[in-house]
Amino acid sequence: MNLMTTITGVVLAGGKARRMGGVDKGLLELNGKPLWQHVADALMTQLSHVVVNANRHQEIYQASGLKVIEDSLADYPGPLAGMLSVMQQETGEWFLFCPCDTPYIPPDLAARLNHQRKEAPVVWVHDGERDHPDYCSGKPRN
Repeated sequence: MNLMTTITGVVLAGGKARRMGGVDKGLLELNGKPLWQHVADALMTQLSHVVVNANRHQEIYQASGLKVIEDSLADYPGPLAGMLSVMQQETGEWFLFCPCDTPYIPPDLAARLNHQRKEAPVVWVHDGERDHPDYCSGKPRN
């Protein structure tokens, strides 16, 4: 199985950022580059198709050339709404979701989650202490 072509990478950048006073976290810069771009670049080294889920500043995300998908549910209800919206609009066999504000994605994240998905239809990251469900890979139900 070729991970590059069977998994769609998704940068989740659709939140309201209430804890940040409404500042779009994905657009905050680290080393001269927006956080979301670090995530997208990391995913693009592992997968051939990457999209962005965003509800604000879409023109900035679109300038990258990546497809931008807005939530299909009103009022930005959270990352699950972004995941649902992407799975409704994309035809990927599997999806790998990553939050926009975590720039240090492991270079083998897709491979590691792919290995684990043999056990379940949805897998997510666990750091030994707690779950991180925003980093997950899942297959949509038909």
